[in-house]
Amino acid sequence: MAHSSDNPAPGPKRALLLRNPKARRGQESIAPLLERLRDSGLDVTVETFEALPEIARDIVRLRHRADLVIVCGGDGSVSSAALAAMESGLPLGIIPMGTANDLARTLDIPMDLIGAADVIARGETRRIDVGTVNGHAFFNVASIGLSSELAQSLDPVLKKRFGRLGYALAAVKVMARAARFRAKIIEKGRPIDVETYQIAVGNGRHYGGGNVVQEDAEIDDGHLDLYSLEMKNLWTLALMLRSFRSGTHGAWREVRTAKCVEFDIETRKPMPVNTDGEIVTATPARFKVHPRAISIFAPADRERPGTVRPALYHR
Repeated sequence: MAHSSDNPAPGPKRALLLRNPKARRGQESIAPLLERLRDSGLDVTVETFEALPEIARDIVRLRHRADLVIVCGGDGSVSSAALAAMESGLPLGIIPMGTANDLARTLDIPMDLIGAADVIARGETRRIDVGTVNGHAFFNVASIGLSSELAQSLDPVLKKRFGRLGYALAAVKVMARAARFRAKIIEKGRPIDVETYQIAVGNGRHYGGGNVVQEDAEIDDGHLDLYSLEMKNLWTLALMLRSFRSGTHGAWREVRTAKCVEFDIETRKPMPVNTDGEIVTATPARFKVHPRAISIFAPADRERPGTVRPALYHR
């Protein structure tokens, strides 16, 4: 591709790397990936955070000293960086160190740390959508009901020690006491009253450790995908589990689905909303999509609109 003389000189060189030591793989040495990033021409500053709100504060505080932000953590950590990265205009790199790492899965980012560092070192970026609920960002999915109960009941020690198995053990306990709730889904001004176990609103493709939000969902398609689980009992859900892995659950008559750029969900009393594994707000909830609002370092091996392929960084 030809470049005009007006284009800026080679890409960013100063990287702000934010590390979550409490992530599932947070205690692994980051020395090899730092060496890889620095060998590619990046001047890396490392900041450690102990709580998710610190991520946005660090980005705002240090944005003038960085050309890109790298988050070492899980999906919740990356989502916590989203709004500050959007406002600063800084591209975001991901080193997947969490339990599910669904955003990395959606974007084909390698799960090994050096492989993920190589993606950032190559400088390939992809513009993707960001979802928000009551002003809180999410990349994968936001949900009310079963997933929120799971997030609240999951022991952090169990999660870190057993990973997906820890999720499964907590899920068994949640499902044993689950009950349907009444909600109102408002789409394009039209209200629909439902009785459901869960309402999920997806922005990306993968969630829950590899489940698919909807069969044709993409993280840059400019809309949200909603589903509501309206079966009479959870035994039916057990029969449907395989369809969630492929995103074909909408074919079941017990599952309501919808696509839109904005949804409102109301419940009789406030219910917690789980975004990418973290409880961040409660109903009433307004969900919005922000199309291609952020630039993420991701492999560009598939032709996608909005993919930028600069050369490697050089000193």
